[in-house]
Amino acid sequence: MTDDSTALRKRPVVLASASPARRGLLAAAGVPAIVKPSQVDEDAVEAAASVQSLTVPELAQLLAEAKCDDVSRRLGREDSGSIVIGCDSILEWQGLALGKPGSPIAAQERLHKMQGTSGVLHTGHAITDLSTGRNVGRCCSTQVDFAPMSEREIAAYVRTGEPLNVAGSFTLDGLSSPFVAGIVGDPSNVIGLSMPLLRELLDELGVDWLQVVSYS
Repeated sequence: MTDDSTALRKRPVVLASASPARRGLLAAAGVPAIVKPSQVDEDAVEAAASVQSLTVPELAQLLAEAKCDDVSRRLGREDSGSIVIGCDSILEWQGLALGKPGSPIAAQERLHKMQGTSGVLHTGHAITDLSTGRNVGRCCSTQVDFAPMSEREIAAYVRTGEPLNVAGSFTLDGLSSPFVAGIVGDPSNVIGLSMPLLRELLDELGVDWLQVVSYS
């Protein structure tokens, strides 16, 4: 019997993100990815979005599309058969859009307020099939319940440096996992890329999942 997957043309995947977590999700699912971080000025995009009064999910999706478009435009002819994936994650907490805190003080203040509460992690997904020029995208949202944290725990966690460069100042798969009491929704979305949604979006583009994975 012939394995149908051998007849499918493999499609290279380009991840428009420097996030180790996103690359790790793809690798764990058997998807080899070429990492080409975008050069998008996120502050400029967010400033323009504030004028438009976008919701947090809309902002996350806008940033994901900007990253995907930026990398797609910079790829050469040799990449014409590639699938480009752009993502952006933002935590919505009590009406605020929380990206990366940027400094230890900001991270500590944020975690002090967030502990014992809940928020919603929105991840925008944008995918471009360079062989056809078609684009698809959607934002996925997951509720995150934060456990109470002591001031010593917060200070110790901030000193690790981990919360400084992640949306919402926490990770589900890292050092802060003991401080996440629970989630409602897709866990991979909280990490930075919804794998079930990625498969759905590829299907909308007419790309079979077996064209991007390597199980060997």
